[in-house]
Amino acid sequence: MIIGLPKEIKDNEYRVGMSPGTVHTLIEHGHQVRVQAGAGDGSSFTDGDYQSAGADIVPHAEDAWSAQMVVKVKEPIEQEYRYLRQDLILFTYLHLASNKMLTDTMMTAGTTGIAYETVQIESGELPLLAPMSEVAGRMAVQIGATYLLKTLGGRGILMGGVPGVAPANVAILGAGIVGANAARVAVGMGAQVTVLDVNHMRLKYLDDIFRGQLLTRMSDRFNIKEIVYQADLVIGAVLIPGGRAPWLITKEMLSHMRRGSVIVDVAVDQGGCVETTHPTTHSDPVYELDGILHYCVTNMPGAVPRTSTFALNNQTAAYVVHLANEGLDAVRHNRTLLHGLNIHRGFLTHPAVAEAFGLKYTPPLQAINTASSGLG
Repeated sequence: MIIGLPKEIKDNEYRVGMSPGTVHTLIEHGHQVRVQAGAGDGSSFTDGDYQSAGADIVPHAEDAWSAQMVVKVKEPIEQEYRYLRQDLILFTYLHLASNKMLTDTMMTAGTTGIAYETVQIESGELPLLAPMSEVAGRMAVQIGATYLLKTLGGRGILMGGVPGVAPANVAILGAGIVGANAARVAVGMGAQVTVLDVNHMRLKYLDDIFRGQLLTRMSDRFNIKEIVYQADLVIGAVLIPGGRAPWLITKEMLSHMRRGSVIVDVAVDQGGCVETTHPTTHSDPVYELDGILHYCVTNMPGAVPRTSTFALNNQTAAYVVHLANEGLDAVRHNRTLLHGLNIHRGFLTHPAVAEAFGLKYTPPLQAINTASSGLG
């Protein structure tokens, strides 16, 4: 198979879909890899590194996109829509449930889209979302601590306080991978941390591993209001696999929050868990509304690309090789990848995406078989 690796062009996105190590593995399996010149620069991989791994360096994006399968990090943005076509497998983060334009464009183009964020193993875990969730969770606290500085518009709160002065009060909405990693850093910085979730077992797990260093509360409307209104920093860490995040903080609630407090909505990729969330970029990451700072960057891990690219490839490489070796048969015969199929030849094959837009859902195997038979 011919696999393409284009350069990411989203605002300040410095990650790259494949490391030279992943490319080398593909070459060993007999595949051809086309890497756009400069694709790895942001992660400190040179064109020479990719050439040494066996890749062909191509000058233009269209040369990489003309492959049978394209491996990326972030979803295509509007400038890349022209590269989408029916005979293309796209393997990347897609987050379709919060992006109607991309969903419509991929359906019209007939592209096969396999989304990292919905690849799911039998236990229910999301192995390709996990590494970036770990990075984003840890970053969220660092970023929140920065924007709590008065010089940047925050309340002027030091996360760990000092003797005789209370530390920052941090509320984390969601006890999954993002939430657990955010809690780890916030506790380490000496903050007072409360984690809310609807899953009692996750709260019990965090209570056990942190040994009383944080508070846990069940996530309901009453508790969310009580905790958020007292918080200096709120981290949105809610995940509905493949679907749109629910609004746990409404616009009306902002007026009851502390002036100069900070919201870091990590759930922004899936629409955000705060009603007033809208996507921002690393170039313009923060906006203020009702005295509350909102940080809603959709590609947070792109700011630490060297770490993020290695962490992502540690998980994605085996699936990339599997897809390259077997094509769509890899999806047919592997339930983990089958969960990852979001769209195929005009069919929406993930229920949460279809539900988000009120469109028809087609089970993935049915979509593959129908398209293969020429009936689609």
